[in-house]
Amino acid sequence: MSITRIRRTVLAVALSAFSSSACAQKADFNEVGRQMAIMLQNSHFARLPFNPKLSGQFLDDYLRDLDYNRVYFTQQDINRFRVTYGGKLHSMLLQNESMTPAKDIYETFRTRVETRVSDAKILLSEGNLDFTKDETVPRSRKDAAWPRDEAEAKALWALQIKEAVLAEVLKQDTLARMAKEQSKADPTKDDRDPKEKIKLRYDRFLHSVKDVDDEEIANYFLSAVARSYDPHTDYMSFREMDRFKDGMKNELVGIGALLQAEEDGATKITGIVIAGPADREGTLKLNDRVVAVDSTNSGEMTDIMFMAIDKVVDLIRGKENTPVRLKVEPAGGAAGETKIVVITRGKVALKDEQASAELIEMKTPDGGKRRIGWLSLPSFYADFDEGTTRCSVDVELILQRLNEEKIDGLIMDLRNNGGGSLEEVRRMTGFFINRGPVVQVKNTLGQVQVKDADNKKPIYEGPMVVLIDKSSASASEILAGALQDYNRAVIVGDSSTFGKGTVQQPMDIGKMLPFFAARNRAGFLKVTIQKFYRPSGSSTQLEGVVSDVVLPSLGDAIEIGERFMDHALPHDRIRPAGDFSPLPKADLFIPRLVEQSQARVKASKDFSYILEDMAKARERVKENKVSLNIEVRKKELAQVDESQHQRNAERKERFKQIQTEDSSRFKFFKLSLDDIAKGSDMHPFDPSKDDEGYMRKAKDEVEDLDDTPRWPSGLDPVKREGLFVIKDLIDVTENAKMAGLIKKQPEIR
Repeated sequence: MSITRIRRTVLAVALSAFSSSACAQKADFNEVGRQMAIMLQNSHFARLPFNPKLSGQFLDDYLRDLDYNRVYFTQQDINRFRVTYGGKLHSMLLQNESMTPAKDIYETFRTRVETRVSDAKILLSEGNLDFTKDETVPRSRKDAAWPRDEAEAKALWALQIKEAVLAEVLKQDTLARMAKEQSKADPTKDDRDPKEKIKLRYDRFLHSVKDVDDEEIANYFLSAVARSYDPHTDYMSFREMDRFKDGMKNELVGIGALLQAEEDGATKITGIVIAGPADREGTLKLNDRVVAVDSTNSGEMTDIMFMAIDKVVDLIRGKENTPVRLKVEPAGGAAGETKIVVITRGKVALKDEQASAELIEMKTPDGGKRRIGWLSLPSFYADFDEGTTRCSVDVELILQRLNEEKIDGLIMDLRNNGGGSLEEVRRMTGFFINRGPVVQVKNTLGQVQVKDADNKKPIYEGPMVVLIDKSSASASEILAGALQDYNRAVIVGDSSTFGKGTVQQPMDIGKMLPFFAARNRAGFLKVTIQKFYRPSGSSTQLEGVVSDVVLPSLGDAIEIGERFMDHALPHDRIRPAGDFSPLPKADLFIPRLVEQSQARVKASKDFSYILEDMAKARERVKENKVSLNIEVRKKELAQVDESQHQRNAERKERFKQIQTEDSSRFKFFKLSLDDIAKGSDMHPFDPSKDDEGYMRKAKDEVEDLDDTPRWPSGLDPVKREGLFVIKDLIDVTENAKMAGLIKKQPEIR
C-alpha cells in the first residue's frame, strides 16, 4: 500500500471516529451563537448595524422574554446586567462568549423565581389574606417600572399572590353557584383550597424554570437575539423545528392523544384521536393521568410530574412503529392505583387542521335557492420534506367537487389562518384568477421577483367572498390581498388582517459550524429574508388587508396585529407588477354590499352586543387595574353575570325563532377530504350539534356550566353575515348580467 493511500486510510478512520464522536455530542452553543450572529448580519432583510445599540436591544428582549410582567428581576439586577453586558452582547456573540451572559442572567432569574415562590408559600401558609383593603394591581405590567429592590419586589409580589388567590376564590364560588342554579354537579366539590391550588401552580412554574439545560438556555437567549431584528426572525431549537415541520404537514408520529397539564403535576388525557394508535390499543381512557413515560419501552421510566407539557410530548412522540410505555393513574380509580400502557407509535393526521368544505342551500323569497360553498382553510400547510401533503392540492379537489355541485357563490374562510407556505398560496391564488402576478417579493438588495399564478384558466370563476379577521396573517394576506387587487373577491370581516408582510427562511446553523465541530442539535435560524407586496405594489406589512365590508369584532378592540409587535419592519410600496391587469372594480358592487350589510348589522342584536363588549374591552385596557377588594370584585362579577343572564334570556327566545326560520331556509351538507377520497356524496349534517369529528374529547364540567345558547344552525354572527353578503353579491351580479352591465372576461390561452 502506498504512503499516500495509508495516509488517506488513517485520515478516513480518524474522520469516521471523530464524526461518530461529534454526532454523540451536543453542539457548542457559544459557536452556535457566533454563527447565528454572522448569519443575521449576512441574511436579514433589514441589514441592521451590529453595534452596541443593537446589543442593548438583545438584552432588553431577553429580559422581557424571561420576566414579561416585571415581577422577578429588580432594578438592581437590571442595572448590573446593563453595566456588565448592555453594550457588549454583539461582540460577545462574535467572540464565542454568548453563553456567559445567557447563563448568568438565567441563573439570576432562576434564583429570583425560587425566592418569589418561597415567599408565595410563606404568604399562603400564614393567616388569612385581607381582601377588604382598597388595593389594586395592574392588569398588565409590561410597561411598568422594575421593582427598585428586593423589599419593593416582595411588596409587589404579595399583591400578585393576593390577586391570584382572590381570582381562584371567586372562580370556585361562581362555579358552585352556577352548578346549583342549573341543578348540575359542582365541578369544584373535590377541588383544593384556593391557596393550595396557587401553591401547586407556582410549584409547576418553578419546576419548569429549574428543569432546563444549556440547550434550552441557549434557545431562550438566541431567540431574543434573533427577534431583536423583527418579530418573525427566530432561533428554533432542534425540537422546535421538528414541531414546526409536524405542524406544516398536519401530521405527527405519536399515540394520538390530547394532553393537558394538571396543577398537581400530572398530565391528563383530554382527547383521543378516533382510530389512532391509542384508540386502537384500547387501554388508555379519557381523563386518565400519565405520571411517567418510558420512551423506548426499555423498563426505565422518566417521572414527568410537574414536567413542562412540551417535554412530555417530546417523550411520548418518536419514530413510527416503535413502542412507548406509560405509567397511568386510571380515571376514577382508587388513590395510588396505576396501570402500565404500551402503545405502538404511528402517524396521526391532524384532520381538524385540514381544508374542508360545506355546501349551504339557502332558499330565496321567490321560492328559488342559492347554493353556497363554504371553504375553510385553517393554514397554508405543506410537507417540506416529502411533499406528499399540500393544502393547494386539497383545495383544488374541494373546488372541483363544489363546481360539480353547481354552487352559485363561494366563501373562503381564512379566519384564524396564520399563514404557512408561500408556494402553496401562489398556486392556490391561480384557482381564482387568470394567469398573472400573485405576489411580488423584494430582497435586501431591492431586487423584486414577481411570482405568477400557474393556471391558464381559473377553477372557480363565480361570485366570491373572503372572510378574514385580525388573526389572518402572512400567506392569508397574500391570497386576500391578491384577490382584492384583482377585484376578484369581496373581503369581509375585521377592519383588517394581521399585517405580516415578510418572508422567513429556516437555515440549518449546524451546516455553518466549523468542520470539526459537533453539529448535533445546533438548531435553526428562521430569518426574514424578503418582504412581499401585492400585485398593486402595496405591502401588507403593518396595514394588512383592509376589509371591503367591515363587521364589528373584539379583535379590533385589543392589541392584535403586527403594528403592536416590537421591532416590526415598516410599511412601504413598490411599483405595481408589470402585467397586473385587474378586473373592473364596479363589478363587485361594493358600495351597495356595504350599505346592505350595515343595515343588517345595525339591526342585529348580536352585533350590538359585540359593540358593547368592544367598548368595555377598550376601557379595561385603558384603566389597566384590578381591584383586590373582594366586595368590589363581587359587585363587578354580579354586573357581568346580570348582563350575561339578560343576554342569554333574550337570546334563548330569539334563537328559537331564528332556528325555526333556519330550518325552512337552510340545508347544510359537509364535505371532507376523506369524503372526496372515498367518492362519497356530500352528507347532510346539523351544524348546531356537537360533532366529535376525528377526536373523542373528555367532558369539561366547567364548560358544561356555560348556559349561553348555541348559535342557531351553528352560524355565529360573522358567518351568518358572510352568507348574506355572498347572497347579495350573487343577486346583484345576476341582475347586472341580465341587464348587460357585466361582460364575460376574456380567457388567456
